[in-house]
Amino acid sequence: MLWRQDRGRLAGPRASCAQPKPKTPNPTEPKGWHSRGYLPHLDARQLTQFVTFRLADAVPKALIECWKNELETDTQHTTQSQRASALQKRVEQYADAGHGACHLRIPAIAQIVQTALLHFDGSRYRLLAWCVMPNHVHVLLELAETDYSLSAIVHSWKSYTVRKINKELDRAGTLWMPDYFDRYIRDQAHLDACINYIRHNPVKAGLVDAAEEWPYSG
Repeated sequence: MLWRQDRGRLAGPRASCAQPKPKTPNPTEPKGWHSRGYLPHLDARQLTQFVTFRLADAVPKALIECWKNELETDTQHTTQSQRASALQKRVEQYADAGHGACHLRIPAIAQIVQTALLHFDGSRYRLLAWCVMPNHVHVLLELAETDYSLSAIVHSWKSYTVRKINKELDRAGTLWMPDYFDRYIRDQAHLDACINYIRHNPVKAGLVDAAEEWPYSG
């Protein structure tokens, strides 16, 4: 393709036409694959998603960044999804040890979070399993055919609960870690494994002897 010296003249009056303004993105619509920092997210309608979000002091940001840098130079984890999975496992192990203030250990606080999860069940999403741990929350949900994206749903949980919890604890400031983990469910075996993990997380963390004894899960 040759460059024309008279290209500007050939464009004629069309070159001066006002270009249409780009469509303003709807913050609630699914975004597809995107990133909010160190984690990749898949946001699409009618997916079943395993989501984990944590209190801000559950895992120090500097420690997460250190793990992230280690995994990025680890040739065994060549894909972004593998690195994200490995990072999630490290964070899970650290969080299960009960670091931080663990505000969610207080029954009234855990109930606030559980109520928020259940509020839009059946409309914006369908809850399949959930568990409120002392410093983090696991949710397995099926996204409905609506305009509410996964990121908008998680944001609504956080924004509602931070107001209620801060008021209950007479505190102010950041409560939740900014980002969250999500993994879309690939098949029935993956679904069963996630449900089993969520149900038995309190047992694995030494909080109860049997999954049925933990009151903030379902």
